Amino acid sequence: MLPCLNPDCGKQNPDGTNFCQSCGTRFVLKDRYRFLRSIGQGGFGRTYLVEDQGRGNARAVIKQFFPDPEVQNNPTALAEAVRLFEQEADRLLQLDQHPQIPILFEYFEQDGSRYLVQQYIEGPNLHEELEQQKTPFTETQIRDLLLDLLPVLKFIHAHEVIHRDLKPANILRRRSDGRLVLVDFGAAKAATQTALARTATRLYTLGYGAPEQEAGRGINFATDLYGLGATCLYLLTQQNPLDLFDYSQFKWTWRSAVPQPISGSLARIIDKLVEKGIASRYQSADEVLKALKRVQLATISNHELRPLPQKPAPKSARGIDFTKLELLLAAKRWQEADNETGSKIMEVAGDRHVETGFVMPKDIDKLPRTDLRTIDQLWSYYSEGRFGFSVQKHIYLSLGGTRTNTQAVWEKFGDAVGWRASGQWLAYPDILFKGNAPYGHLPLFLFFGCGTLVSGQGAGNVFDRL
Repeated sequence: MLPCLNPDCGKQNPDGTNFCQSCGTRFVLKDRYRFLRSIGQGGFGRTYLVEDQGRGNARAVIKQFFPDPEVQNNPTALAEAVRLFEQEADRLLQLDQHPQIPILFEYFEQDGSRYLVQQYIEGPNLHEELEQQKTPFTETQIRDLLLDLLPVLKFIHAHEVIHRDLKPANILRRRSDGRLVLVDFGAAKAATQTALARTATRLYTLGYGAPEQEAGRGINFATDLYGLGATCLYLLTQQNPLDLFDYSQFKWTWRSAVPQPISGSLARIIDKLVEKGIASRYQSADEVLKALKRVQLATISNHELRPLPQKPAPKSARGIDFTKLELLLAAKRWQEADNETGSKIMEVAGDRHVETGFVMPKDIDKLPRTDLRTIDQLWSYYSEGRFGFSVQKHIYLSLGGTRTNTQAVWEKFGDAVGWRASGQWLAYPDILFKGNAPYGHLPLFLFFGCGTLVSGQGAGNVFDRL
């Protein structure tokens, strides 16, 4: 339904309506933005999906500044809210330089209301993604989330902006590239911070707001980190963080609610994110990033974190030169490195395989361990422990994989390393040749070259050779 744009009306209208059926207000702004439907409404604003007729009917998002009556009826609070709303619009013009923040197209006033027009991001938010996934996030997914989103927080904090409402619904998974996009932190929510102390109106979402937000004072960059930690708790447990804190003992009990035990090191990072005392919490996004990068997270299991790999000294039982592979990996040219890995496997396997371009599962047992381990060590070192045969083996074994695995285990493995999506195996061109791809996502050429991606034959052979 479309709520009327006229603050004095409030009539709900069917989606796609051109005029309010009660007061006649047009659902077109500036003769170009045609309203399609309501996306959401918070304490200080309404959000709509619109067609921008000035850009070929491209979709956009419009946020209307629409404070609650308690703010509207308080002249001092309202004046301050308007001032900060306008100030925040200026800040957003700087923030949208980041590719994971929607572009702000314009800010304007019409018929007594203020509006922001922003880029429309197609894709589910993390709350919707969790519902679609039907199972809690894994340790790998949580680490990937932190590594993808913390640089965004670092960026906005450098511009003196605090989001104040970090939660799954405000983090979108952009469908085009799988990256996380942070939304709904400008305009109304940031604009009414001063008004908060006077009106006791909540700017945050229960369960995700830090204690200092409840008190209405002392909010700083660590406040956003608390919301990020609470988001991780929800995604790991499928429970509201409010239900994961025991006030009788004044401590978190979330670990017992996680279906799959996670490593102690990641648990400690999350614990520090959601510390009730600001001084005990991480103070910056950079601090959290450094904590994450000091260790490599063990994936899908309850093993402790392992140190990052040491720089390898490439060795070959058959005199193979791995220089090109090392240079490609050092340059983070992942797809070229994957293809070079296949070439080296063929070279190690012998002339016949170089000619045919593939190696059969039975031939894997004949490959020298020294060469397989060298390839693995190069991948592991230059990806900081994210990729490599040994990472894949760790995940595979944690899922119950053996030399003679079942198809069910192989499919779980494919899901874990990101080779499957929505129950379907990906084609090679759809693989994510990116440094932030899921743990164990690369290398892949060997499995394609074996002709074993869907059946899984040969995976146990590869891992046995390490």
